[in-house]
Amino acid sequence: MNRLIALGVVAIGLFYVFVSSIYVVNEREQAIVTRFGQIIDVKTEPGMYFKVPTNVVDNVQIIEDRLLRADVSNMSLQVSDGKFYIVDAFLSYRISDPRLFRTRAQGEIRVAEDRLTTRLNSALRDVYSRRDFTAALSDQRSAMMNEARDIIRPDMSPLGIDVVDVRILRTDLDPNVSADTFNRMKAERLAEAALLRARGQEAKRTATAIADRQRTEIIAAAQRDAEILRGEGEAERSGIFAEAYTRDPDFFQFYRSMQSYRAALGGTGTTMVLSPNSEFFRYFENENPDNIQVAPGAGADIPVTPLIETPAESSPILDTPAAPADATTVTETAPAATPAVETAPAAPATSP
Repeated sequence: MNRLIALGVVAIGLFYVFVSSIYVVNEREQAIVTRFGQIIDVKTEPGMYFKVPTNVVDNVQIIEDRLLRADVSNMSLQVSDGKFYIVDAFLSYRISDPRLFRTRAQGEIRVAEDRLTTRLNSALRDVYSRRDFTAALSDQRSAMMNEARDIIRPDMSPLGIDVVDVRILRTDLDPNVSADTFNRMKAERLAEAALLRARGQEAKRTATAIADRQRTEIIAAAQRDAEILRGEGEAERSGIFAEAYTRDPDFFQFYRSMQSYRAALGGTGTTMVLSPNSEFFRYFENENPDNIQVAPGAGADIPVTPLIETPAESSPILDTPAAPADATTVTETAPAATPAVETAPAAPATSP
């Protein structure tokens, strides 16, 4: 019985010695082997390795061999013109030298991340302070991230840490300057709109002036052509009248007198007091005192019926008061009626 117990204890002891002498490193890890606190080996390749049994002599520390991330958030960063941004950022890193990492940072990720976030905060403040307000929102953002990474790298290399990249997640305006920024942007947009509107008005006035000038030129050319045509027509008309006058001057004078009678004695109810010997009534003189009637078709040289009546044959249609001697009163009673002319009898000149 005692032998069985002893065998069991020995077996357990051997199993413990065997197990404590084996350690496994996978592809995402690195192993630091220390003996009495001194680093004796570093395993970076995945596999199963052996050491002195138990952790009294040899100790194995497993550290990460993949990319790690350290975040900073809600940083208030001031730019060169005094404005503030609220920034969120992170950096990615890996442990490139396990020996240095063990020596300088005790092999603790927490210690390394504290150093990394502190350096990231300082680097971002330096990068933002050398730029104006709009740089972080422009195409300079990539250059700013690379610049921050290059600032952090030299400080982290002594810790065995390689900073791979720095990324800015968010860049927002500080609430204290958001209203001022909005008002400034609004004023800039209004000024730009006013400039565009002024340019549009200038283009409109230019187009209107050109159109008015073209309109004036077209109207002037049309009026010039019209005056030329009108002058040519007047010249042709005058030539026709001159030719007609030279052919038969008596008929031409008669025709013009008829036009004068139509214009003066038209249907306007006008009363005219003229001398019967006036040149205006030359064609009203009685050239047929015997009132000879000519048969139809008898010829063209037959005297016409007198148009002016003597005082004894005065028409009863007109009843004009006494007028001065040698005066004739002409009254038109209707547009269709033939005007009657009364020669006042010889009497002393009195007023009506």
